[in-house]
Amino acid sequence: MKSLLLSSALAAGMYIAVAAGTASHAQAADLTLCWAAWDPANALVELSKDFEAKSGNKMHYEFVPWPNFADRMLNELNSGGKLCDLLIGDSQWIGGAAENKQYVKLNDFFDKEGIKMDDFIPATVVGYAEWPKNSPNYWAMPAFGDVVGWTYRKDWFSRPELQAEFKKKYSRDLAVPKSWDELIDIARFFQGREIDGKKVYGAAIYTERGSEGVTMGAMNALYSYGFEYQNPKKPYELDGFVNSPDAVAGLEEYKKLYDCCTPPGHSDAYMTQDVDAYKSGQVALQMNFTFTWPGINADANVGGDKSGYFPNPAGPKGVQFAQLGGQGISVVAASDKQQEALDYIKWFSQPEIQQKWWKLGGYSALRAVVEDPSFASSQPYAKPFLDSMAIVKDFWAEPAYASLLQASQKRFHDYVVANQGSAKNALDGLVKDWQGVFEDDGKY
Repeated sequence: MKSLLLSSALAAGMYIAVAAGTASHAQAADLTLCWAAWDPANALVELSKDFEAKSGNKMHYEFVPWPNFADRMLNELNSGGKLCDLLIGDSQWIGGAAENKQYVKLNDFFDKEGIKMDDFIPATVVGYAEWPKNSPNYWAMPAFGDVVGWTYRKDWFSRPELQAEFKKKYSRDLAVPKSWDELIDIARFFQGREIDGKKVYGAAIYTERGSEGVTMGAMNALYSYGFEYQNPKKPYELDGFVNSPDAVAGLEEYKKLYDCCTPPGHSDAYMTQDVDAYKSGQVALQMNFTFTWPGINADANVGGDKSGYFPNPAGPKGVQFAQLGGQGISVVAASDKQQEALDYIKWFSQPEIQQKWWKLGGYSALRAVVEDPSFASSQPYAKPFLDSMAIVKDFWAEPAYASLLQASQKRFHDYVVANQGSAKNALDGLVKDWQGVFEDDGKY
């Protein structure tokens, strides 16, 4: 799943329309690729110049700011519009797009061209390409791997005086946390501390109510504490899984982190707000999707050796999962240029193109790239990215995902941020909400 909200700070270049490439021939086509407006999209424009030169087709781009991306693209799909020939859509759209026949099913194409889903990170195939989940029915090819992880002030952690004080208090080294309890200890240690003459805080986390932020944040604690979306043996059986004692403890843990250790006014924060808090030197820890890591690494204030990266930590029983982000690339069924769009996917699937994609700032999901011996040392965040992608779970990808998400947003925000009721009440209420959605959707 990926964000439905991203402010203009990360969505620079809110709308981009690019037509490039000099090659031409009689059968050349103009193709439009639709995605969100963010740095990876700009990298894809650069990468795609190779496709234009080799194919003779001309690429155009509709890049929409994250706050408007879902509404704009889902309206386009639902209306049968012909704007997009190719769409890099969010993972949670797969169910609706497949069942409503808005994406082209790619199985025959993959078989013909020798494109094997086994060649991609397994979690990205399940998350971005398959519907129904865990079935060999493919509606996209993994395009951009992403997952929630953590950034930390490595330079602060390494200060001898802070190391000594932390070890005296907690009887362990100030280091990357292995568990959520350790993470909260670290956040508490930095909360309200003065560093270099400036008051700092523990952690910037997701709390946003309007789209998906607090859900994308809280799930990282819930997963690692043992939350399940449903009975693994009986689909859509929710009671006792969504609201299990372990799930309740996970939601309580997330609220504990919010209450103790966030910056002032951090009650409606998502990706941009977390990046801003971290880059401005306000916090020791930042929760965010890994697409932010290249920008952190390159930042003049906190980049280079000043920052480190680590996967979402484990819960008390050693369970460790993280919220999946990222997208797959699909051919839009309403397009009149499906063959040329398929040609683009064939080109994009090539290992040498995927390697260039990584170098330009795209997170390739191709195993030939990420399992190359040189990958882990290619960037300081490369290995933490791999480790994070190995522990992912995703939100519902059901056609009714929007209603499911609205329910979790309200329940989680009311409890975590607005301090209403208990974690048990929140999750019991969420069970009822989700059961109602599935009943309306004919699942019972």
